[in-house]
Amino acid sequence: MTALFPGFERRRIKTSGAAINLVIGGDGPPVLLLHGYPQSHVMWHKVAPSLARDYTVICADLRGYGDSSKPRGLPGHANYSKREMARDMAEVMERLGFLGFHVVGHDRGGRVAHRLARDFSKRVRTLTVLDISPTLKMYQSTTLPFAKAYWHWFFLIQEEPLPERMLAGHVPWYILSRLGRGPGRLKSFSKQAVMEYTRCFRDPRTIHATCEDYRAAATIDLVHDKQDARKKIRMPVLALWAKHGVVEALFDCLRDWREVAEDVRGKTLNCGHFLPEEKPREVLAELRRFLAPRT
Repeated sequence: MTALFPGFERRRIKTSGAAINLVIGGDGPPVLLLHGYPQSHVMWHKVAPSLARDYTVICADLRGYGDSSKPRGLPGHANYSKREMARDMAEVMERLGFLGFHVVGHDRGGRVAHRLARDFSKRVRTLTVLDISPTLKMYQSTTLPFAKAYWHWFFLIQEEPLPERMLAGHVPWYILSRLGRGPGRLKSFSKQAVMEYTRCFRDPRTIHATCEDYRAAATIDLVHDKQDARKKIRMPVLALWAKHGVVEALFDCLRDWREVAEDVRGKTLNCGHFLPEEKPREVLAELRRFLAPRT
């Protein structure tokens, strides 16, 4: 993947609960970029090299994804809670020498970033979330249109081994179906990136781990979010979301984030769910505008 991240160095850092694969490059204030499902850190390849001209950019694979370690899920899914996945990232950044940093998360990575901002508020300078509303809000607002559009939320949380067995053997088709929602959408993805997502997802441990991520989101993560419901995030928050996506159609993204954070700004981008790959220049411009005054 070095061709997709010119000038970046690959690292593997052991945390208290996992071994995290990442690439790091650039110089300047640190920015941690976290990917979504069913992807890996590779999804940032159109954004990270340009951002690294002014920032130290860290693109990490979440626990269970990419080339990070994939522990078996525990009863109650605690080791795939966003709290544990966020702790991985806090420890990674500390071992890289960064006790203060910006965090940007898309999709599942946005949910980890949200928990990182809550549990490590003294370290996170700003929080950027891409195409999500808060997890608790989305589950509490479940409707038939939402369940039909986000059917995978309810499929992947079924008890093991049902989703694991149903996905095994169908990986290339499944990856393309997730990425290709919407006419012409697949044209936004580089062949190298799609091959990388497929390679990682062929590992049965990845399928299990990512199911555990969703199972945790529907159980222990909701407990943690409810415990924090009265405490608002204080650092600045940027929310970007897709004009042609579920969040735009069924949620009020800015209002939803203002329920959990004090300082929220944002806008919609004219694309589908995968903002960094569909509209990388626009994402980069918004990040530069948001981060610059606070560096």
